[in-house]
Amino acid sequence: MAKQKKSKATDVDSDNLVNEEVKVEVKDSESTDNIGTLSYEELLDKKEELEKSILRANADLDNALKRTLSEVEKAHKYGVEKLLVELLPVIDSLEHALNNLSSGAPEEKEGIELTLKSFESALDKFGMIPIYPVNEEFNPEKHEAVTMEQDKDKENGAIGNVFQRGWELHTRVVRPARVTVIKN
Repeated sequence: MAKQKKSKATDVDSDNLVNEEVKVEVKDSESTDNIGTLSYEELLDKKEELEKSILRANADLDNALKRTLSEVEKAHKYGVEKLLVELLPVIDSLEHALNNLSSGAPEEKEGIELTLKSFESALDKFGMIPIYPVNEEFNPEKHEAVTMEQDKDKENGAIGNVFQRGWELHTRVVRPARVTVIKN
């Protein structure tokens, strides 16, 4: 049978424990029987122990709230990642069509360019940023080395050709750029 005991916190401890009523639930009948026989020092120790456990519980609750808010923020920020990754082949196809279009079709080329720009601006609204590493050093976090090539005009470790653009969603790389790396 559970009994409740009310006590006043008289020590100045932390923010919320100054002169407030604290309800302590005691479930053991032995511990309620022993409360009357505990010494003053033992009661103070028990009070300090209970105050510490309340502070720990409040800290755990605050940490859980912060963790939940962080997870919700990440879900809002990166929730569209799968959809955007599935749309990247469409952009690749439009770029491939632009590169392989004959020079005698200016209207088709203009239409594909406008479609590509429209598509890229839509991705930009969601935080998708292209990785097009021309004249950069190789970065394994953002680039995928396909092959190595020699080029006396460039330094070792520089990027030679870019086969496929990479993409970042905010700061997360969702697809690395496929490149060649200079090795002299």
